[in-house]
Amino acid sequence: MSATELFTDERAVRGTSSPVMGMVLFVAGEAMFFAALFAAYFSIRAGAKVWPPAKIGTPELPIPAVLTATLVSSSVVLQVGIRAIRRGRVATFERLLGLTILLGLSFLALQAYDYSQLTFGVKAGIYPSLFYVMTGLHMAHVIGGVVLLSVVAAQTLTGQISAARHEPVEAAAIYWHFVDIVWIGLFTVFYVAVSR
Repeated sequence: MSATELFTDERAVRGTSSPVMGMVLFVAGEAMFFAALFAAYFSIRAGAKVWPPAKIGTPELPIPAVLTATLVSSSVVLQVGIRAIRRGRVATFERLLGLTILLGLSFLALQAYDYSQLTFGVKAGIYPSLFYVMTGLHMAHVIGGVVLLSVVAAQTLTGQISAARHEPVEAAAIYWHFVDIVWIGLFTVFYVAVSR
């Protein structure tokens, strides 16, 4: 193969696809947004004598631990699905994508239940305000992720996703893994670090 043929080979010059690059840039912006929220949280916490305020109490750990296991499991399942689609195993990918969506919906339902069990409201002070704003925004991102994964599922069912063309899957996975990482941070600061 000559040097000219090498540089005109589509695989050699393709680089990062537009859907993947677009998602990387979007996630970078979202990461800065959540970083600002975490910075505000730590700044306020550093100035507090007691954190969280004694009158607030702290969220219980069992349900958030299950939430964490559910979301982390969904990322693992999705990543295994990506390996399947790269190898042309579309049916396996469809099943694993469906399971990922189901785990995402389970996370949302369980988080809504967890909210119903909390003993403080958003107006009870700065800690509850930060808690509900940050976990609520994360919940909105999970909803967006479930919608995005559902669009990818629809594309798969209509034959638009294959081993040769699976960039939308890769882009959706970047977003879903980001949502997972943000939750691990939220779980750590709002549940693990404040448990008594």
